[in-house]
Formats: sequence, C-alpha cells, structure tokens
Amino acid sequence: MKKNGYKLFNLPWPVFAICSAVILLCAYLGWLPTGMAGCFAFMIVIGTVLNEIGERTPIINSYLGGGAIVIIFGSALLNYFNLLPTKTVDGESVSYVFKGITTFFKGDGAFLDFYIAALITGSILGMNRKLLMKAAARYFPAIFGGLILSFALCVGLGAITGFGAVKALLLIALPIMGGGMGAGATPLSKIFESTGTMSAADAISIMTPAVAIGNAISIVMAGIIVKIIKDKKWNGNGALMQAGSVDPKELEISPEMQKKRDDINVINLGIGLLVSCSFFIWGFILSGLWKNYVSSTVTIHAYAWMIITVAICKIFNLIPEHIEIACYQWFQFIMKNLTTTLLVGIGLCYLNINTVIETFTLQYLLLCLVTCLGAFFGAAIVGKLVGFYPVESGLTAGLCMANMGGTGDVAVLSAANRMELMPFAQISSRLGGAIILLLGSLMLSLLGGML
Repeated sequence: MKKNGYKLFNLPWPVFAICSAVILLCAYLGWLPTGMAGCFAFMIVIGTVLNEIGERTPIINSYLGGGAIVIIFGSALLNYFNLLPTKTVDGESVSYVFKGITTFFKGDGAFLDFYIAALITGSILGMNRKLLMKAAARYFPAIFGGLILSFALCVGLGAITGFGAVKALLLIALPIMGGGMGAGATPLSKIFESTGTMSAADAISIMTPAVAIGNAISIVMAGIIVKIIKDKKWNGNGALMQAGSVDPKELEISPEMQKKRDDINVINLGIGLLVSCSFFIWGFILSGLWKNYVSSTVTIHAYAWMIITVAICKIFNLIPEHIEIACYQWFQFIMKNLTTTLLVGIGLCYLNINTVIETFTLQYLLLCLVTCLGAFFGAAIVGKLVGFYPVESGLTAGLCMANMGGTGDVAVLSAANRMELMPFAQISSRLGGAIILLLGSLMLSLLGGML
C-alpha cells in the first residue's frame, strides 16, 4: 500500500474521495439523475466503501464472506433505517434514489439479468475443456453425492423441528449449495419469482443468511477435518485421485492461453457483450418452447437452458477460440468492476431486514450446519467409491459447493492447505452452481406450491 498508494475502486484514494464527494453531495441535495449514469455512480461509491470495510474486518473477512456480505447487509440497512437520499415531491419526502435503483436494477432494464448473462457465459466458456471432460465421469457423481446427503439431512431436520421439509430444502439447502450470491442465491431468487412461488425479495431475504453461514461453516470444517482425519487411506494430502491420478497442473489453463486471455482489448469486450446476451436470449427462446410445446407445469427457467447450451458448446468445441476468449474477458470485466454494484442492488432491492430478523433462529443455524455436514460426507463417501481420497473429495466436491464461490474456494482450500486442488474446486463453484440452478428450476416447478 505504501509503495503503490492506497486505492479504492482501483483509483488513488484522493481521486475516489473527490468523485464520491461529488456523487453523494448531488444525491443528498436531491439532484442525482436516477437513470443509468446516476444509479451506477451512487452504487459504485456505496459498494466500494462497504466492500473495503468487509475486507478489513477480522472474522468477517475470514469466515463470513468479507466484503460481499457487508455490502449486501450494509445496503439493506441503509434502506431499513431510511438513510438513503430523499427529496420532497408534492409535499412528501420520497427516497428517489432507491426508486431509481429499483427501476434500473430489477425493472424492465434489469441490470441483474445483464450481469448473470456475462457470468454464466464467460465462466463456462473460460473453463479448461480438458478439465471439464476428464473430471465429469468421476467428479460429478461426487458432487451429486454431496448434494443428495446435504438435501436429505436438511429435509429430515426441517421435518423433525417443524421448520418444514420443503421450506428447508428450497430456502436453505438449495442456496447454500448454489455457489454464493451472484451465481447462486440471486438467480435462484429470480427463478422463485418466475415460478410464482414467492417474490424474489422474500426469497433472497431468507436465503442470504444461509449462504453466509454455510460459507463460514465450510471454512471452519475444512481446517478441522484435515487435522482430524490423517489416515493415508482417507487423506491424500492434496492428491484427489487414489489410482490413475490426474495431475491438476495438467488440467490448468496453459500459459499461452492465459497470455491470450490477459491481452484484453475493447473489441473483445464488445464481442463478449453480444455473445453473452445472445446466449441469454436463446435461453428464453428454449424456455418458451418448452412451456408451450412440452410441459406447462414443469418449468425450466431460461437461466437453466442458457447453462445447458453454453456447456454443450464448450464440451463439443463449437465456438471459435477467439470468441471464447472474448466472452471470458467480458465476464472478467463485469465481475471485477461491477460485482460490488450488483451486491448493492441485491441489498437494496431484494434483502428485507424484517424477514431476516424473523427467519434467523437456532433452528435455522442447525439446518445450515447439517447441510454443510451432508455436503462433505456425501461427497467423501461417493468420492471413495469412484477412486478419490475421501478428504479431498469432501473438500472440493462438497465444501466448495457449500461456500461462497471463488473467494470461498480460496478460503476453504487455504484452511485445509490444499490450494493445488483449485481446478477441481472451480468445477464445483462454476458447474456445480449451474447444476443447482437446473435443479432449482425443476424443484420449484414441482414443489413450489408446497411452501
């Protein structure tokens, strides 16, 4: 920090402070434009400040999701305590910034859909194709082992404690195993709304604490398990496969490909934008065809169709390399620059603090705990059957499904001292999260009416 200077939003802090002062002054004087430019500016400032707080707060930054959780809850609390800018309209004080952000974020403009389109397309097309194909035969059964046991334990405890089996499955187990907020709970909440189960705001208010708690439990479990289970039959000390082992280094992105990815240019960003939006629209076409000509009762959301299509294109190498690179670069641009903006929108528009307070109980905590335990032991048991070391299988195919995506993967593998397993953890976070969206779409169409 001393060498490079303290930066916020990749700007020297004095520059960021000047920009923030202009934006916030305009907002609290009631003059902020409530279109795309004004909303982006306000959300970036709020998101950057809250992210910095979360990343530098002990315990929160290590176990509870760091900046992401602080942004979501911090933004929601600003709205809850009426601290957002207001102005007088027809003699009445109106939170005009909140209204503008709501229109921009979840209205017809739906910045949320725009972000998710880039996320799904770029993350899947950016994967190592060899890794995707080689790991599928053994690794996906381990993932499903973790899913089945985590769902079963959560459903069982939900039924026993009176929380409700279906409610526990859809609102706790499903989002915990979904790979974080941006790729998991957020699109899940949209699927909830599209199936008429409940509003996206109600769904995400219940799911967000589960995601944060599941992340914390996963990190703590990872550190404890590798210390308790030391038998060489169960603990591979970093090796995943017991026989015919696949070296993770062979499956990483090659230096040549990485160099091409790092060579970002503005033309590639435009290509990535168009292609990701095209995949998104294609998902809606398939969703409509399914509903009109196959089944109107079993709904498969457009996100699910989009994931299936992108994965097929990747596996069968149907997209030219330079377009894959462009989609990956666009995804990286969106993720690195606008994730904090997305999280502010989630906190303001979807997270209801009253619902969080009503939901958060000891019963809720126990449901989160058994979900994570099921994820680890289910993946470990099935991993053993397909030739994996149970500890490594449980960590990657289990706990890396239950954490908060990429940052959660780093935290879990760091706690377990297994960073060499990152390529496999990425399968859990990227494709495992996609599997949850597919399952969520089917479950909600079949079980949503029972909530």
